[in-house]
Amino acid sequence: MKKAEIIFSTILVPLDYILLVLAGLSAYGLRYSAIYTTNIREVVFSLSWGEYFKMAAVIALVWLVIFALAGLYSIRPNKKMLDVFKQIFFACSTGTLIVIVAFFFSRELFSSRFIILAAWGLAIIYVSWAHLLVRFMQRWLYKKDIGVHKIILVGQDQTSQILASEFKRNAKLGYRIVYWAQSFDQALINKIRELTEEDRVDEIVQADPNFSREMTLNLIDLANEYHLDFKYTADLLGARRANFDIKTINGIPLVEIKKTPLDGWGKVAKRLFDIAGSILALLVFSPVFLILPLLIKLDSRGAVLYKTERVGAKGKKFNLYKFRSMIMGADKMKAQLMDNNERADGPLFKIKDDPRITKVGKFIRQMSLDEFPNFGNVLIGNMSLVGPRPHEPNEVASYKKHHKKLLNIKPGITGMAQVSGRSTLDFETEVKLDTLYIESWSLWLDVIILFKTPLIIFKLID
Repeated sequence: MKKAEIIFSTILVPLDYILLVLAGLSAYGLRYSAIYTTNIREVVFSLSWGEYFKMAAVIALVWLVIFALAGLYSIRPNKKMLDVFKQIFFACSTGTLIVIVAFFFSRELFSSRFIILAAWGLAIIYVSWAHLLVRFMQRWLYKKDIGVHKIILVGQDQTSQILASEFKRNAKLGYRIVYWAQSFDQALINKIRELTEEDRVDEIVQADPNFSREMTLNLIDLANEYHLDFKYTADLLGARRANFDIKTINGIPLVEIKKTPLDGWGKVAKRLFDIAGSILALLVFSPVFLILPLLIKLDSRGAVLYKTERVGAKGKKFNLYKFRSMIMGADKMKAQLMDNNERADGPLFKIKDDPRITKVGKFIRQMSLDEFPNFGNVLIGNMSLVGPRPHEPNEVASYKKHHKKLLNIKPGITGMAQVSGRSTLDFETEVKLDTLYIESWSLWLDVIILFKTPLIIFKLID
C-alpha cells in the first residue's frame, strides 16, 4: 500500500469516530425536538445530554473496531464505492445489533427505539458521504499523478495491450506505467535496478498469462530482491502463496501476491503498537538507563552508547544504538578474528568467548540489556518491537536473493528466530523462521513473541 493510501486510511479513523458520535447526537436531538414530541410521541424516559454523550462516545469506539474488521480502512486503487457502501451498511448494522442486545439486558439506560434506529440510519449516511468524499479526493490526486502506483508492465500479448491501454486511459485507477518490458531478460533486470535506486517504481505487473512457470518465479524473485509488489494476470501459480488479492480491470483478473499481511491497515496497527510499546518500555526500564551507563564507565574506557549502521526495511540504512558491551576499537579487530567465526555457513559473524567483550558487556549481553536503547529506534520508526534481526551492511551485501525477503519489513528488537533458538540457529534456519513471521504476521503473534522473549532470556523455557 502506498504512503498516500495509508494517510487516507488513517484520516478516516478519527473522521469516522467524529461522524458516529455526531450521528448519535443528531438522533438524540431529533427525538427531543419539538416537532417529534408534539406531533408523534412524548419523551417517556429520562436521559441527560451529558450521560448520552458519554454513552455515544464509548459506542463509537466499539463501532470503529467493527469498521476495521469489516475492511473499511483498506483504501486501494480500483476499490468500488458500491463495495464500500456494502461494508458501511454491514458494519453499522452489526454495531446497532450489538447496541440493541446490550440495551435489552440493561433497560435502565433508556428504551428509545427511535434514537437507536435514527442513529443507525444517520451513521450510514454520514460515514458514506465521508468515504465518498475521501475517495473523490484520492482519485483527484491520482489524476494529478500524486500517490499513484508506479509499475513495470511485463508482457506483449493482447492482455498486456488491454491493461496498458486501460492504465493510460483511466487515471483514477491509480496506476502509471514507468517501463514496459516484453519478457524477463537482462535489460529488465538492469532497468529495475536503475528505477529502484531512483525510487521511481513500486510494482511489477506480469500482464502475459502465458509466461512459463520459471519466468514467473524469476519475476517474483526479482520483486522480492528489490522489495517491489508483484501482480500477475489470471491463475498462474495456484496456491503457491496464501497472501493474495484479486482485482478486475476491464474484465481481466489481476492477482497481487502480497509479501506480508503487514500491508495497509496492518502496518498502521503495528506502528501504533510499536509506539505504545516503546514508550511503555522506556518508562518502565528508565532505572536501567541510569545504572548501566555508570557500570559501563567504571568497567572500561569509551562512550556509553555504541552507534552502528544497520540495514532496515527495503534496504534503507539507519543508525542503531546499543549500550556498549565491547572495548574501544572492537570493529577494527573483526577481520583478525574472522577465522574463528562459528557461523561461517552464512554472512553472520559470531565467536565464543569473544575477547572484545568487556566484563560488564558479557553480563548485559546475556540479559539483552545492551539492546534497551533500541526502544528509541522503535519510537523513531526505523525499527519495530518484533521483526527480523537488523543486519550489518557487509552482511546484507552477501545475501542471496531469498535472504533479501527479510528486508521487506522493519527489523525488530526481538523476533521469531530469537525466541526459537537465539544464537544457536544456523543462518538458513533463522531466515526460514523470519520469513514465516513475515508471511503469517498478526498482532497476536507479536504479543506472543514479546511474551516469550523474557522467558527465553532468563531460561524459563526452552
